[in-house]
Amino acid sequence: MILVTGATGVVGREVLQGLAGVSVGGGVGVRVMVRDVARLGVVAGGVEVVRGDFGDAVSLGEALRGVERAFLLTVGVGGCDDERFLRAAREAGVGHVVKVSAAAVADGGADDAVTRWQRGAEGLLRDSGLGWTVLRPRSFMSNALAWAGSVVSEGVVRGLYGGSVNACVDPRDVAAVAVCALTERGHVGRVHTVTGPRAVSAVEQTAVLGRVLGRRLRFEELSVAGARRALAGRYPGEVVEALLAGAERQRAGAKAGVEDTVRRVTGRAPRSFAQWAADHREAFAGLS
Repeated sequence: MILVTGATGVVGREVLQGLAGVSVGGGVGVRVMVRDVARLGVVAGGVEVVRGDFGDAVSLGEALRGVERAFLLTVGVGGCDDERFLRAAREAGVGHVVKVSAAAVADGGADDAVTRWQRGAEGLLRDSGLGWTVLRPRSFMSNALAWAGSVVSEGVVRGLYGGSVNACVDPRDVAAVAVCALTERGHVGRVHTVTGPRAVSAVEQTAVLGRVLGRRLRFEELSVAGARRALAGRYPGEVVEALLAGAERQRAGAKAGVEDTVRRVTGRAPRSFAQWAADHREAFAGLS
């Protein structure tokens, strides 16, 4: 039995779908834990859905009963969700936890609140006594969906340091690596840094989106103050400052490195931003 958390997010949904495919005739049971079942939508036949919350020890215990492996994705920066989950997993006899962290954890120059939280969570997992695998993805290509509104209404992408590059990754590729780690041997005690096939800038991404849409788009450079104001409408203050600090590290080249993890683990090449953009064209065309 494999438990999936975070299944209403961009990675977790794909992990659930990938595991559902593996489970057909494969002797693998799949259970998904969600706070709000309505947000999950339709799931594949044979997937068990349970209500649960990281802050509710009783529901965690129920969700983890009989589970051998678990996919852990937490988003409460600075919270105790990892600690609570790992305690319950240990009590339930779980053997292996695959956790989504962040590539910045390995960057000695990264000391923002989000990275410190992820480092701490990785430490909890390593010290838990459970088998573990850590996935450290670069920024998700899906972050570009934040531009959809201005692309549709103005033909403009706004961002900070548009010429700096990031080896951003398709969330589907992160999920594919997770599915392999959950279902194959050889991943316990491993850290997998997951990137896209090449580092791209926001200016390049704007050009790619323009080609996909068949229209001219313009990139508009934001000042740091402007970026802070834009982010403040979407994130708590400590996350805003973490994102701005990350942008500075990106400008210095800290996020340009490319890894061969997707090909090595899954046997296929990672998706490019052009592939991701084509697959999400409707969002930028105002059709979704």
